[in-house]
Amino acid sequence: MRNKIVALLCLITMAFAANAQNGKIKALLFTKTAGFHHESIHEGVAGIRGLAQRHSFQVDWQENSSVFTEEKLKNYDVVIFLNTTGDVLDDKQQAAFEKYIQNGGGYVGVHAAADTEYEWEWYTKMVGMMFKIHPAQQTAYLKVENSNFPGMERFPKKLLWTDEWYEYQKPVLTKDLNYLVSVDEKSYEPYAKWGETEGKGMGDFHPVSWYHNYDGGRAFYTGLGHIGAIYSDQTYLDHLYGGIYWAATGKGL
Repeated sequence: MRNKIVALLCLITMAFAANAQNGKIKALLFTKTAGFHHESIHEGVAGIRGLAQRHSFQVDWQENSSVFTEEKLKNYDVVIFLNTTGDVLDDKQQAAFEKYIQNGGGYVGVHAAADTEYEWEWYTKMVGMMFKIHPAQQTAYLKVENSNFPGMERFPKKLLWTDEWYEYQKPVLTKDLNYLVSVDEKSYEPYAKWGETEGKGMGDFHPVSWYHNYDGGRAFYTGLGHIGAIYSDQTYLDHLYGGIYWAATGKGL
């Protein structure tokens, strides 16, 4: 009898552990690159897997774009583009992802997700602003523009941060973007020049993170995330999970 009770308790414990691992949120983590490949991708994957363990959600890591079908995407509450670059989806896969968002799905873009699919207008509107150029990695001051968003609770109003500061092209949907974090260009040197492309910064207001409702779904983007060590920084992990949580559920505001 005692052995049966022990076995039953083990089964119950295993069931709870499985439930905690799977959770209610299911995320697709996509890291395909067709351009520059960030060395920090693996640290990013490890960081997001740690978030999944901490917050009891399920994450599937894929670099193969064949997962972008209507049937397969139905399994996920949110799709995370982690440092993707270039043209990563074909026309059929793009159509499947558009339908996924239109059916209420969530999107999270991290750093080079804004350096992805420039010719796909629907995607550029979802991201909100696309990458133009960046100077050398530098330390600068971040400023919180809106603390009333999941994951921003412990983000200080002003924070010294080292990253690769993207200068973005003009916003595609200016009025629709809700800005969360900006970087103070007076605290670093924004000038950069690559061949014929020149960047002088974005001026008095240089956003690096934002969110908006888009085409039936939700989209969150953060430009932070170039350096691998960032993915073990608790402030950043809170910020990133807040975006994942909101994009997946629409809750927290």
